[in-house]
Amino acid sequence: MKVKTSVTLAEELVREMDQLSDRFGNRSALVEQAVRSFLAAERQRARDAKDLEILNRKAAKLNKEAQDVLAYQVEL
Repeated sequence: MKVKTSVTLAEELVREMDQLSDRFGNRSALVEQAVRSFLAAERQRARDAKDLEILNRKAAKLNKEAQDVLAYQVEL
């Protein structure tokens, strides 16, 4: 279901949007695609931040395990 809304944008932004809108069908389709892309990127950033937090929290243990594994390697 589509919901009609109103936004206020800078004039130059609207001009640029209009230059691209034919590729997306119309201005509304371009804005919808842009917002979908932005939201997907934000979700990815949130997942990346969560993963980084987990890695940082476990870094000492992971580094210790890596050092242990490296100690078993044979020099070539």
